Amino acid sequence: MSDTLLALLVTVPLVMGIVPLLVGLRVDNAGWSIAMAGSLAVVGLAGSLASTIYTAGPEGRRLIHELAGYPAPYGIELVGDGLSALIALLIGVVAVAVLVYDRSVDRSNGFYSGYLLLTGGLQGMALTGDLFNLFVFLEIVGLVTYALVAAGDGGEAAYGALKYLFLGTVGASLYLIGVGYLLVATGSLNMLDLQGRLAEMGYYTDPLVQAAFGFILVGLMLKIAVFPLHTWQPDAYTHAPDTVSAYISALVSTTAAYALIRIAFDVFTIDFFAANPLIAEAVVLVASISIVVGSLLAATQTEVKRVFAYSSVAQFGMVVVAIGLNSRTALFGAVIHLIGHGLLKATLFMGAGSLSSAYGATTIADYAGLAKRAPVTGGAIAVAGLALVGIPPSIGLLGKWYIGLGAVESGSWSVAVVIFVSTLLSLSYVYQLIEALYFTPLAQSAGGESAADGAVDHAAVADSAVADGGHTGRIATERVAVVAVLAVSTVVLFASVGLFAELLDPVFGRFFQ
Repeated sequence: MSDTLLALLVTVPLVMGIVPLLVGLRVDNAGWSIAMAGSLAVVGLAGSLASTIYTAGPEGRRLIHELAGYPAPYGIELVGDGLSALIALLIGVVAVAVLVYDRSVDRSNGFYSGYLLLTGGLQGMALTGDLFNLFVFLEIVGLVTYALVAAGDGGEAAYGALKYLFLGTVGASLYLIGVGYLLVATGSLNMLDLQGRLAEMGYYTDPLVQAAFGFILVGLMLKIAVFPLHTWQPDAYTHAPDTVSAYISALVSTTAAYALIRIAFDVFTIDFFAANPLIAEAVVLVASISIVVGSLLAATQTEVKRVFAYSSVAQFGMVVVAIGLNSRTALFGAVIHLIGHGLLKATLFMGAGSLSSAYGATTIADYAGLAKRAPVTGGAIAVAGLALVGIPPSIGLLGKWYIGLGAVESGSWSVAVVIFVSTLLSLSYVYQLIEALYFTPLAQSAGGESAADGAVDHAAVADSAVADGGHTGRIATERVAVVAVLAVSTVVLFASVGLFAELLDPVFGRFFQ
C-alpha cells in the first residue's frame, strides 16, 4: 500500500486548478475539459484508496502520509481510513457528475479553476489529520464557495454570497478560537496526539477544553447549517447557479459534518462525552430542534430549491444528533446518511436545475404536469425525493433507520420520535412535488410545447450557450443521463450495508474502544 494516494488526492485538483487560467491565456473554453480530467483523476485516486483500505488486513486499514517527511506531532499528517475514503470517493463522484451536468453551459475558465480548487479543499478537509490544517482547507473551501455562489446572475446571488461570506467567516473564526484553546491546553494540533494528551492529562472536565469543544462545535455547526445557524444556506443554495447549488449542497456541509464527526470521536473521544453529559445532551437537543424546524420550514416553501435547502437543515440535524447520542449504531447511520444525502441532493438540485433551465419551472406550482414533458428527469426527482423521505429500498432509509435504532438503544426515545415526525413532514413536501409532476394538469409555458428530456441532440444545446436560468424548452441528453444514474444509485446502495460495515468497523472500533 502507498500513502502517496493521500497526497495526490489533495494536490492533483489544487495544482490543476491553475491550469484553466494558464491555458485560458491562449485557448478559450478549455476549462471544462481540464476540470473533467482533474475530477476523473480524483475519482480514480479515491477509488484506489478505498479499494486499498478495503482489501487490506486489519493492520493496514489506516494509511498515514507525513507531509515533507516531518513526523507528527510537529509535521502535518494526511490520514486515510475507511471513513475518510468514503468521503473522498463521494467528493470525486459528485464532482464528475456535476461536471457532466454542466457540459452544455458556457462558462469561463476561471469558473472551472474555482471548481477544482473547491474539490481540492474538500479532499483536504476529508484527509487531514491536523486541526490547523483543517482550518486552512476550511478557508479554501469557504472562499471559493463564496465566489462560485456569486457567479449567479443578478443581485440576489451577490446577496446570498455576501451573507454566506459573513456567517461563514464567523464560523471559521469560532472554529479557530477552539483550536487555539486546545493548543494552549495541550501544546499539540495533531488529532491523534491530541487524543492521547487529553486522555493522559485528564483534561476532559477542564473548562479550557470544554470551551474549545464548544467553539469548534458552534463553528462547524454554522458551516453545516444546523438551526438556528442555518440562515446563510437557503439564499446561497437558491440564488447560486444551478451547477454550484448541486455541488455545494451535496458536499460542502457534508464535509463539514464529517469534520465534526472526526474531531468529536478522534480528538475528544467518547470519554469526553461521558465526562460531560450536559454537553452531549445539549448537542442532542439542538440537533433535534434542527430536525423538526428544518422539516417544517421545508414543508412551507413554494420555491423548489428552497424546499431542498431547508430539508438539508433537517437532514444534517440527524447527523449531529448521532454525535450527541454517543452510539456506535447511530454513528454508523450518520455516516451512511452523509453519503446518501450527498447523492440525493446532487440528484435533486440537478433535476431542479434541468427543469428550471428547460421550462422555467422554479416553484412547485410550475412543476404541474412536467413529468409528461420530462419523464426521466421527473422520475429521477421522484425517486430521489422518496429516498430522502426514507422509503425502501433506498439509502435514505438506511441512514435514518440506524440513527433511530441507535437512539432507541441509548434510551433516547424522544430522538426516535423526532425522526419519525421529520419523516412525515418530509413526506408532505415530497408528496407536493410528486403530485405536481404526475397528478396536476400540464401547464402551458410561454414558449408553447416543449421537447421531452433527452429529445434534443447535445450539439444543439451546446450551440445555444445556455446559462443557468435560461429557458431552452429542452434538456440535454447528458443531464438526463447523469440525474437518472444518480437516482438509481440511491436505490442500489440500499444493499450496501455490508460494504459500509466492512470499511467503517475498524474506524468505529477505534472510536468506541
